[in-house]
Amino acid sequence: MTNSANLRRLRTPTLEIAYEESGHADGVPVVLLHGFPYDPRSYDDVVPLIVAAGCRTLVPYLRGYGPTKFLSAETPRSGQQAALGNDLKEFMDALGLENAALAGYDWGGRAACIVAALWPERARCLVSESGYNIQDIAASTAPLPPEQEHRYWYQYYFCTERGRAGLEKNRRALARLLWRLWSPNWRFDEATFERTAKSFDNPDFVDVAIQSYRHRYGYAAGDPALEPIEQRLAQKPAIGVPTIVLHGEADGVTPPEQSAAHEKFFTGLLPAPADPARRPQSAAGGAADVCRRRARAGGEMMEFYLHQSLMRRVGVRFRFRQVASRQRRGHQQPPKRRNASEALPFVDANNNCLRLTVSRNDRRSSVRRLVDHG
Repeated sequence: MTNSANLRRLRTPTLEIAYEESGHADGVPVVLLHGFPYDPRSYDDVVPLIVAAGCRTLVPYLRGYGPTKFLSAETPRSGQQAALGNDLKEFMDALGLENAALAGYDWGGRAACIVAALWPERARCLVSESGYNIQDIAASTAPLPPEQEHRYWYQYYFCTERGRAGLEKNRRALARLLWRLWSPNWRFDEATFERTAKSFDNPDFVDVAIQSYRHRYGYAAGDPALEPIEQRLAQKPAIGVPTIVLHGEADGVTPPEQSAAHEKFFTGLLPAPADPARRPQSAAGGAADVCRRRARAGGEMMEFYLHQSLMRRVGVRFRFRQVASRQRRGHQQPPKRRNASEALPFVDANNNCLRLTVSRNDRRSSVRRLVDHG
């Protein structure tokens, strides 16, 4: 837990969710969501920077991780996508949040994408790693190119009883291996790994993980209570809230080229700067620091500071794929730009953080510009 974070708990209809809260109680709420096999430690370098911008951060332990626990022994230990999305929505309900900025990767990115797609009024904006994270379960049995099948070996492993037993017996060793394979340029030490690995001791960790990977391929039934949500997700709903998609260039599971095909799922796409001189340069350690333009006119400013630890699969460079904006009902066109100062993107001296600014004016939201690593 970060030095200033407070560990709190709340109850939803299904879970007692443990979460870490930092920042100003009346600040803009930013929910940061981790993936498999990780935990809130992914955001230790991110939280202080967001808090310094005047925001309030909320970093929950997903179901099956850390202190989060099920309220009933009868509740299916499901890790299906509908469960993750519904958990996030109910987490926000319990906190009394009408909306929040959502950022996540892997399982957490999936939860954030689901809330942004199905309940867009709850998402002020979205930062999603690896693109459109909603699963197309109907198409999941179609074979992929051999190279991609190879990258998904662990998913197929978990679809066997041998895989369940392996995760149960070797959860730390397996997680450590996945970290290395997925983030080939991240040189983490054992202390860093152990700070997160404690979360895998949750008694529901294995059941939730195994069900998640089996359900996505149609090899395990879902929670009947969540079937209405799964039916909506099967329609592959578009995401219309202001969105920035990030993708690690050395991603060991899904190469960045794959997220380029996700543009159709995000509406109001804005073009990347044509001039290469206006694009940020690569930086050692897999991070870039991009200074986005600031609005001179009035309007609420929300700043995301995303360190390389946001990405579970750190690459040599980041590709910034999309900026999407769709207006509220009755507004079909993106809002006109307000008076704004131009700030060229830059890489900071430490080569270790990405900075994005999202501007919200008159309840009409827009991310000002797409920045794309070439």
